[in-house]
Amino acid sequence: MTSERIVRIFAGAVILLSLLFGVPASPFYYSTYVLWITVFVGINLFQSGFTRFCPLEIILKKTGICRN
Repeated sequence: MTSERIVRIFAGAVILLSLLFGVPASPFYYSTYVLWITVFVGINLFQSGFTRFCPLEIILKKTGICRN
């Protein structure tokens, strides 16, 4: 699996989890402050589209999970 696919899967999972714990209508509601995680991931995805700088991709390459 390519690093780009892993980053997309991870980002999607983090966004869904933060919505699950941050939306008051959810049965797993914890706090609305959890929604800041969604903001962080969205901003990171947006900037990486322009700059090709993604911290998760760097971590994946350094740990040897992905090489491309």
